[in-house]
Order: sequence, then C-alpha cells, then structure tokens
Amino acid sequence: MKPAEPLLAEGWRAHLSLDYEIEEGRTRLRSRRHEGPLTVQRSFYPEGHALCQTIVLHPPGGIAGGDALELSARIGSKAQVQLTTPGATKWYRSFERPASQHVRIAVAGGGLCEWLPQENIVFDGADATLALHVELDDDATWCGWDFVCLGRPESGAPFASGCLRQHTVVRGNGQALFREQVCFEASAALLSSPAVLGGRCSYGTLIVAGPSAPQVMIERARQIVNVCPTAGVTAMGAVLVARWAGHRVEEGRALFTSLWSALRPWYAQRMAVIPRIWST
Repeated sequence: MKPAEPLLAEGWRAHLSLDYEIEEGRTRLRSRRHEGPLTVQRSFYPEGHALCQTIVLHPPGGIAGGDALELSARIGSKAQVQLTTPGATKWYRSFERPASQHVRIAVAGGGLCEWLPQENIVFDGADATLALHVELDDDATWCGWDFVCLGRPESGAPFASGCLRQHTVVRGNGQALFREQVCFEASAALLSSPAVLGGRCSYGTLIVAGPSAPQVMIERARQIVNVCPTAGVTAMGAVLVARWAGHRVEEGRALFTSLWSALRPWYAQRMAVIPRIWST
C-alpha cells in the first residue's frame, strides 16, 4: 500500500474560517483561512457594497465516508453577509465510515447573515451528520434554510440503508432561541409514518431569528406556504420557522424562495435578489 492510501481511506478533513467587518459602509471579508478542499471565491456585491455575497466551494463535489467539513464565519457589528453554495451537496455511500459537516456562525450586534445553501442529496448507504450552530448578539439577524432529499428516487435509488443526523441550535445573547435534533434511519416503516415524512423523501426548513415578526408578516408568510398542504409557518418570539415536506426538493426550494422574497424586506430591509449562481 502506498503511503498516501491510508490518509485517503480516512477521508478528507477540511476547515474554512471567514471573518467579516464593515468599513466605510462596505462589508469586507477581512480574513479567510482554509485547510483541505473547502474554500471561497472572491467577494461579490450584487446588491451594493453593504452586503457581501460569498460562495462556499467544496471542489470534490461530494462528501464521502470519513470526510469531515467545518465552516466557521464571524460577522462583525453591522456587517451584512450572504453565504451560499454553487450546487447541491451530495452525501455518498459511507461504507461504515461516518461523514460530517459542521457550520458555526456568529453575528455581532446589528449584523446580518443569510445562510442559503443549495440542497443536500443523501445517497443510499450514507452515514451523515449535519450540524449548525448560530450565535447572535443583541440586534443581530440570521436567516437560514436547508433542504434534504433522502435517496435519489427519480433515479430509482431510494434511501434504503444508512442514517442522517441533523443538529440545529440558534442562540441569542447566550439564550437558546431554537434547538432541534433529527435522526433519520433508513426504515420504510419510519419514513412512511405520518408523524415523520408520510412516505415523502424530501423536506426543508427556513428560519429567521433575531427580530420578532409582526402579525401581518406572519399572516403573509402563511398565505404563501399554504398553497402546499404539507408546509406551514410557526412564530415563536424572536424566531420564525417554516417547514415543508414533499416528493421533489425543487418544489420546496421554489416555495421557500417565494417565502424568502416576501420576508427579506422585513428582516433585512432589502428586496430579494436571487443569487446568479443558483441559475448556473
């Protein structure tokens, strides 16, 4: 065996750290440090200098057994940042080697962060953990979403074996605002349960945390998602949560894009501008 082969068998270890500050009205990526195959392109400003758009890149294109990715981002006071990805994240068969992705975001007072990655596709046989930890200071705002497709049903490859674990924590001023843990084991009986996915293979969650949504905005959000019988919106103080479940993740993304477009003028004081990378 060649010396490199044991390292490859252990999987990729990748870490990316981003630090943003605002200077003279312009949000700048002041520092970035990375190890392994996780990096960013240059900063983009499709909405003016105040908001910095950053595209997170994982050149291998998929996460295999043994891979461990870590992304941390610090958004300084009054800085505005939008983080997204160029395509779906594919979680491949693990061959008994767990894979993971940990995202940690900290937003200082008056800052804004949008975490809007494209969907996760969990292949049959994957053993995956997705963890998200958000820390908000006073008057900070965060909007994030995630979409998951279990298996590849359109290719005739359902999620018949494996496990997906998700951990999400959003904290404001040190207090828990939202906390959720999910574990999907590939079991036909479990996934078909009305209390879980009811036989559907895709789901999504959108969260806005920081400002309390006015009742008129909550009602508007419900009007948008109520076109889908398996979607809903809940407001819990400083957190607004929308959920969707369905058979095609593209439908969930279209629904939540409409919802995001309606919510953004409220929480960010900005009209929605669809990132160009989503259309490439």
